[in-house]
Amino acid sequence: MSADDRRTGRRLWGIDDESFALISGAVAFVIGGAVAAFVFQGRELPIDGRGSMGDFTAISGAVAAAVAFALARTVPRHTDRAEASATDRARYRWFDLVALSLAHGAIALLGWIGIATVMEHSFFGATLYTSPAVVIAAAATALSAYLASLSGMNVSPRQLSIVLAVFLVVGMTTAMLSSTDPLWWQMNLSALGITHDISSLTFNLTVIVSGVLVTTIARLGTATLPSSTTVDRRRQVAARVLFVLLGVFLACVGLFPVDRFFLLHNTVATGMAVAFAMLVLGLPWLIPSMPRAFVILGFVYVGVVIVLAVLFATGVYNLTAIELVSAIVIFSWIILFLRNVEVDRGRRPVETER
Repeated sequence: MSADDRRTGRRLWGIDDESFALISGAVAFVIGGAVAAFVFQGRELPIDGRGSMGDFTAISGAVAAAVAFALARTVPRHTDRAEASATDRARYRWFDLVALSLAHGAIALLGWIGIATVMEHSFFGATLYTSPAVVIAAAATALSAYLASLSGMNVSPRQLSIVLAVFLVVGMTTAMLSSTDPLWWQMNLSALGITHDISSLTFNLTVIVSGVLVTTIARLGTATLPSSTTVDRRRQVAARVLFVLLGVFLACVGLFPVDRFFLLHNTVATGMAVAFAMLVLGLPWLIPSMPRAFVILGFVYVGVVIVLAVLFATGVYNLTAIELVSAIVIFSWIILFLRNVEVDRGRRPVETER
């Protein structure tokens, strides 16, 4: 292995990242095509719906993405990343692997479901012969494996922010597109999770996996915070605990649909908002080195959430608008937090050298 390879840590079994991802995609293409040929043989397939090409593509793409990500994270590789101590990495590695593999599989699943739904509306009543359906399914499976491999070889707070953003957009858009109730928005955002169709599964899965992602972020996003003194370690643990609470409450929103667990659903949703507010308001103490502009932005975000709550209480906006804007505010802050943590990490050694 060359000095450059050891320094960058971007070689797997002597193969660079791009080649490894291409190989993963090629293997997925062959396997996905073979399975599709067996499943599709002699059939004309609808684009979307039960037993459709869209369903098969979503499932095969999800499996390929999850497996490819896991392989990219577990194959022998050298890394000089200073995310955490060796003990910390060993302790949490299995959870990070499962959570992020699940997230990438879910992104592929929901993404292909959403694309199939759009295509079904665009080509209403159209069906596909076996041969083109096999090629399309194999290509989609290969693309899922390729992108997941690249993602798995470059896990960082900045990359996690992209994964979280993509997952939320794909999941929520798919849930809205697939809802059989066009007036769901007249109730609340959680109404997407109480219908008896694919949108219910999509919404709840998106929320649950997002919660799992946030709990993973709790470790990866705070592992590089200063921990040389007792005060620093306490700050790191406090920030991590608040992030974990935020993720657990978020996952519980999907685990307990509002139609069957009304009180519990609203309690965990409120707890999520409280954990977010505590994290934002306590940030100047938890991470003193954070840019002042980001700290101020967090205060503004909390103020926006409070104003929205007042507007809902006075009947200006309905609950769906409040929930949607609040979700955008909270998750955009988390995404910006991850990106600022990485910037802060890169700046810290320079300050130490001075």
